Amino acid sequence: MQQLKRLLRYLLPYLAYFIPSVLLLAGVGLLEAFRLLLIGPILGRVLNPSTGSENILLFTIPHTNHTIYLQRFVPSHFHNAWTIVAFAFVASTILKGICDYSGTYLVNYAGFGLITELRNALYGAILRRSSAFFQRHSTGTLISTIVNDIERVQFAMSNVLAESLQQFFTFIFTVGVVIVLGGKLAWLLVLFVPFIIFSSGKIGRRARTTTRKGQDKLADIQNILHETITGNRIVKAFNMESWEFARFRRAAQRLFRANLRSVAAASISSPLMDIIGSVALALLLLLGREQVVHGAMKPEIFVAFIIAVFKLYDPVRKFALFYNNFQQALGASSEIFKFMDVQDEVQEKRTAAVLPPFSKSIAFRDVSFSYQTEDTTRKVLHDVSLEVRAGEILAVVGSSGAGKSTLVSLLPRFFDVTSGGIAVDSHDIRDVTLASLRSQVGVVTQETVLFNDTLRNNIAYGQPSVSQADVESAARAALAHDFIMELPAGYDTIIGEKGVRLSGGERQRIAIARALLKNAPILVLDEATSALDSESEALVQSALHNLMTGRTVIVIAHRLSTVRRADRIVVLENGTIAEIGRHEELMQKAGIYRKLYDLQFIDVDARAVAQMSNGAGTY
Repeated sequence: MQQLKRLLRYLLPYLAYFIPSVLLLAGVGLLEAFRLLLIGPILGRVLNPSTGSENILLFTIPHTNHTIYLQRFVPSHFHNAWTIVAFAFVASTILKGICDYSGTYLVNYAGFGLITELRNALYGAILRRSSAFFQRHSTGTLISTIVNDIERVQFAMSNVLAESLQQFFTFIFTVGVVIVLGGKLAWLLVLFVPFIIFSSGKIGRRARTTTRKGQDKLADIQNILHETITGNRIVKAFNMESWEFARFRRAAQRLFRANLRSVAAASISSPLMDIIGSVALALLLLLGREQVVHGAMKPEIFVAFIIAVFKLYDPVRKFALFYNNFQQALGASSEIFKFMDVQDEVQEKRTAAVLPPFSKSIAFRDVSFSYQTEDTTRKVLHDVSLEVRAGEILAVVGSSGAGKSTLVSLLPRFFDVTSGGIAVDSHDIRDVTLASLRSQVGVVTQETVLFNDTLRNNIAYGQPSVSQADVESAARAALAHDFIMELPAGYDTIIGEKGVRLSGGERQRIAIARALLKNAPILVLDEATSALDSESEALVQSALHNLMTGRTVIVIAHRLSTVRRADRIVVLENGTIAEIGRHEELMQKAGIYRKLYDLQFIDVDARAVAQMSNGAGTY
């Protein structure tokens, strides 16, 4: 019930559409019941003209002598029994059609509005999560929730909601018809209500559980799709097409079995309602025959009563299906609300202040950090203390797994420190708004992230109203303008998913242009040019030099030129600062930095000398 109430809260903005739809669909049920009441006059008067056309009885209110005649609902100039009944039937059908169309449209408007609000809320909640959240949940699982679980709820809250409301009111008014026509005979049907409620509840709960398992298996398939499509080159390079296809087939088979279990759980409701309905009708025929034989009920009234019972059986049978659909929607919504309710590690305080423009220093104070999963905790940084002065270029070096990327990810609060703190100009970054902090930090990651959009929009990401001149200026500083102008559509060229239509060097220069246009005073840079050819590497290095000029830079250094250019070098080892100083100082110490230099940078230096001797200078 809590999930249902929470789901219905998203309906509040659309009550102006939902309430009229309920009234219109109630009209559908009323008019459907009215048409059932016409069966008696058709059999008793229209097909038996000798009975006359005066006072055509529609029904008698139970336990009273008050009778309702059909003439009350038709114009007075109709006198013939056939014209009276025909007019009532045609008019009620037309009105029912208008109410049906209008009510169905409005309830779907409200239902789709609810889904739109829910989808937006879910996407907004996921988008605001920290990087730790995305490490714990796979892309396929998140996409499955946003698409498949939302679609399951959408089906229930639009199509099924419209039909269930219509059938509900049809059921209510048809019950009234059954009671006024059948009298005491109608109460026999009450005996079957407990069986219907019990069986529907049991089947619905089973359907909810099996549907949730099916959605999870669908998420597994989407995970495989995401991995193999985005990593298609690796799949082809290792000749793994057959293996990946077999993995996909196994996942598809698991989904197939889960779907079959869901169908088996839900499909039993309809035949079960058939059995209960047939038993009820058999008993009614047995008892009703006695009343007709003894004159307690007219034959035409009994026929109308049986037809009304048949009509009553239809919504009862559908209610079981509707209940299954709503249970499946609740099962899907549980996953949606789970993602929306997860407590994120990185949260903005309600009292957070706007960070003033950066001017002095960045201070890491006894910073420790651990990666936490459901089962394990892995400590990566241990009591790191460091101060970066404004305008300083700080290079961070260390072996793989030393904590370099983690350290620089803490500054823009992609993660929050486990203990200790980070301050920008003496302002603890946990006490300032995320927007004001991140607006002053530019990030160029090792993995270049571009979007399937135009080059202009990728460079101006986050600043859609920036002028074309500023975009081109940033591109020129990043040495990207020339290759952009060589493209057929220039800055309006669509670059494909992750910039797949560009080379590695071109993608990195677009990322650098984006950082230049942001013009943040602090730059976090994970320098990576090892995969580029000599010419592209030289261009990227020149672009990086333009980007770093006049900024406070914390760079994970992979290049000897960057290390030498740095004002200070921090050497991380096992999550702690092992050494700190300038290149020359650390070389004289003959410590960890010297060892890293000999293992890593000396080969780079030798290659650079060889390239320069061949006329292909990189530095």
